[in-house]
Amino acid sequence: MTRDRKIALVTGGSRGLGRAAVLHLAESGIDSIFTYRSEKTAADSAVAEIQALGARAFALQLDTSDISGFPDFKMRLSEALAATWQRTTFDFLVNNAGMGIRNSFEETSEKDFDQLMNVHVKGVFFLTQHLLPSIADGGRILNISSGLARFAMPGYAAYASMKGAVEVLTRYLAKELGPRGIAVNTLAPGAIETDFGGGAVRDNPEVNRMISSMTAMSRAGLPDDIGGAIAALLSGETGWITGQRIEASGGQGL
Repeated sequence: MTRDRKIALVTGGSRGLGRAAVLHLAESGIDSIFTYRSEKTAADSAVAEIQALGARAFALQLDTSDISGFPDFKMRLSEALAATWQRTTFDFLVNNAGMGIRNSFEETSEKDFDQLMNVHVKGVFFLTQHLLPSIADGGRILNISSGLARFAMPGYAAYASMKGAVEVLTRYLAKELGPRGIAVNTLAPGAIETDFGGGAVRDNPEVNRMISSMTAMSRAGLPDDIGGAIAALLSGETGWITGQRIEASGGQGL
């Protein structure tokens, strides 16, 4: 029965870490609704991959930096839940959508700062607020942070500051949503081979070697490393873990 299956809502699920997450969730028997900002072709491809794994999926367009679109998104989400799963709620929220800007502290502009703030802090805060009535009691929220909130690398002062704010927000959400049985945690990836930051870790051999030398596992991370961690935290018996920062970096910067 479709109404008996767990459902995850993943923002930014058409590419990168979000795509890896929805595919690993499908392998764990969890259906997905995921958002994409503009790449509908990539979103449709992800839906097809999920369905090939025997799970259900639905892609919805959303710009998480524009909070004015959240009421309309919530309405479209409710329609998708009713039509596909005959439900009014979903079980897991993964706040993953993001973008990166690499600039020194001196060269970071107000525009850069505001772009990062709107996506990583304001968007996460108010989208979660809008969706709270639709998250089932006993569900889970996973906010994606970054290893850069722990170890410092030049060029990421603004980005890492946003992720630090997300980690604080996570603890407050865990406290306030605990009475509903909703566990809220942060997952902090290290350097991963994606198109983030222009794809430097993935495409630049020198950068990749540098990251590998800083990591206990002697390699840079892969999207599947994070997708697997997300699926494990949502599908496993981890409901008693809440308010925690969990780093998945292969031991980067130890």
